[in-house]
Amino acid sequence: MIPGAQRGVERSRPLRADAERNRERIVTAAARLFAEQGLSVPLEDVARSAGVGVATLYRRFPTRTDLAIAAFERNMTSYEDAVDKALSNPVAWEGFRDLVYEVCELQASDPGLRALLTTAFPASSVIEQRATEAIEKLGQVIARAQEDGMLRPDIGVGDIVVMLLADAGVLEATREHAPGAWRRFAALMVDAFRVGPREPLPPPTPAEELRSSIAMLTGDTLRIESLADD
Repeated sequence: MIPGAQRGVERSRPLRADAERNRERIVTAAARLFAEQGLSVPLEDVARSAGVGVATLYRRFPTRTDLAIAAFERNMTSYEDAVDKALSNPVAWEGFRDLVYEVCELQASDPGLRALLTTAFPASSVIEQRATEAIEKLGQVIARAQEDGMLRPDIGVGDIVVMLLADAGVLEATREHAPGAWRRFAALMVDAFRVGPREPLPPPTPAEELRSSIAMLTGDTLRIESLADD
């Protein structure tokens, strides 16, 4: 869990136009850098990227937790919208299936979504409260598809969370040499969840692209091991 305040910064009065612009620049820069470099990125780098002074950043966001919550709120909204869309689909299985594909695609297009999934926030934070509500709705999406007899009865919310964690790993490993590999992975997962006839899968990722991805990961591992020996 990242250290800091137990809830996000609450603005008690409207910000001036210039202060609101600064806040938006800070949040945008933080979202990008947190996704690219992790939550340990120096906040001085965030301020520099946003084009503001460090004092301005700390005035708006006294702790790293406050900034992380603000940075990831928009990503949380993307997840919430996808779950709501699935619940509103009159065909329960299609709602579930499309939800899996949409969230995997969102993770592919926005590294911030992958970072959100693997970040632990304080239990009292707005992000965790919204995540709890989204998970409850995900349970409803699953239950609807199971009641229709299209989704395996032994599938639960935890299985979807694990699948998304695995998808985040696939995206990280293949982002440079096989950026479309996640599509087949998502289709395989949907097929595994489904009761009844199988659906056609997307084409397999060329072996050369996967080998390049593995080589890149191996290179990173060797580099880390060599640093540990220094």
